[in-house]
Amino acid sequence: MAPPPKSVPLTRFNPGLAPEAAARAFYERQRLRRSVRFFSDQAVSEETIRWCIAAAGTAPSGANKQPWRFVAVRDPKLKHEIRLAAEAEEREFYQRRATPQWLADLAPLGTDSDKEFLDVAPWLIVVFKLMKDDASEPAGGGEPGQVYYVNESVGIACGMLISAIHHAGLVTLTHTPSPMGFLAKVLGRPEHERPYLLLPVGYPADGCVVPDIQRKSLEQILIVR
Repeated sequence: MAPPPKSVPLTRFNPGLAPEAAARAFYERQRLRRSVRFFSDQAVSEETIRWCIAAAGTAPSGANKQPWRFVAVRDPKLKHEIRLAAEAEEREFYQRRATPQWLADLAPLGTDSDKEFLDVAPWLIVVFKLMKDDASEPAGGGEPGQVYYVNESVGIACGMLISAIHHAGLVTLTHTPSPMGFLAKVLGRPEHERPYLLLPVGYPADGCVVPDIQRKSLEQILIVR
């Protein structure tokens, strides 16, 4: 395979540990990550949020189009507006849209249409997927703004963002009120930016509890051939 027309030397990360030890250390940190619904209103610096989103922005993407936008919201009025709109959709979900099986599967988590955390968490990060590239010219006379593997690319970036938030000693929750079109309207985003995920970010509340659930074992999720 020939190198790309424009190439630079790889700067490889060296953890200073054997790969086995480094991989296990990362797992031991990640296994403590939990989705949290009880937040403290303790302030989190903008710098912290910036670094977390910068980490997410290092994610791989289809043709390097980086089809994501992150809107970090700390304004209390905007957060409350988002909460009211999200709760309206959630009430529809719990009362009309969700199937009995879906509600039964959610029961152990204790979720409902009350989303107080959208007011309490000091930051809300709203992730948008870009349906066209608004940052570069098309290559080779192609279609302007073409993007590729958008859902896959944004999903990877979100996973890295969640890991970065956890690494910073903070907590978050993957919140997906459906439909989420109200987020684009509240935040004044253009039509080609589609809401993908809403993440409240902050410190856990004093006495915070999480559902007593178990993750699948490695033997259940891994097949080696």
